[in-house]
Amino acid sequence: MESFFFNITSTSYKVSELFKDKGEYIKRVDISNGIFFLDIKLSSANIDSAFKNLDRTAVICVIKNGSVNLHDNIKKQDFSLKQNSINIIVSSKQDFKISTKKDEKTEIFALCIADFFLKRYLSTKPNEPIDFLYNLLQKNISCELINIQPIDALSLYVIDKIVNIKPDSIMKSIICEHHILEFIVHRFALFDMVEEEIEEDEFCISKSAKDILLKSFTNPPSIELLAHMCATNETKLKKVFKKVYKTTIYGYIQKLRLEKANLLLKERSLHIGEIAKEVGYKHQGHFSKLFFETYGVYPKDLLKKNS
Repeated sequence: MESFFFNITSTSYKVSELFKDKGEYIKRVDISNGIFFLDIKLSSANIDSAFKNLDRTAVICVIKNGSVNLHDNIKKQDFSLKQNSINIIVSSKQDFKISTKKDEKTEIFALCIADFFLKRYLSTKPNEPIDFLYNLLQKNISCELINIQPIDALSLYVIDKIVNIKPDSIMKSIICEHHILEFIVHRFALFDMVEEEIEEDEFCISKSAKDILLKSFTNPPSIELLAHMCATNETKLKKVFKKVYKTTIYGYIQKLRLEKANLLLKERSLHIGEIAKEVGYKHQGHFSKLFFETYGVYPKDLLKKNS
């Protein structure tokens, strides 16, 4: 069985047009051994393809417009991937069909990652996102949809850099792989992984605090009040929260605020100062600095790119 991923050393960047007609296209771009992406834009045509017995693969599928239906013939399950969503799918024993609707505006970016590509970055910690995905792919699962998130401005910004690399660019393969890794790091960082050896009471306290912060991160309670709401003391709350979620409570609040800001930036209807206030920051400059330190790009640049 020929690999789904090209397996040659003489070519490290390869563009294939699988379909092209009057502004509609399906383009496949192989970046290096074990990773490629599909750039799809359709308005009248549709996709109706079957996949069987391919490589162990993780797919980050970004549905900008339209929708995708995935039917797993092994488990007899259907997965509906909807507009404005980013979906992470894993499959190690494929027998499924992918279809889109005819005469529906469809715009998709799908990054396909082989397990042997993920293997390069294993950390030996089973609850690291890459280790989790790699180990999952070794279990001969047919198809699982393991994560769904709304499309955010930073993802669109990085995807734009990936798909718009000029064919004659010097070092286009390594530049594209760099942007691919940017995208993977950003998406996988959104996984909420918890160590297996966490005690039940520690997990319950941390989970209670997390649930409260998810609803109130723009104006969160004090640590003292949060500890009282979780039926514990401040010292224990701070200790177990960091143990479970690998960050301080303040760090988690900041993470939630910046993730929300990243979603608001995609809408392009608010100014930077308005977004900063919306997520709980009084000063635009402080917000922009934190955003850059976290994502490596200033909020204003995302607004420019997505406008």
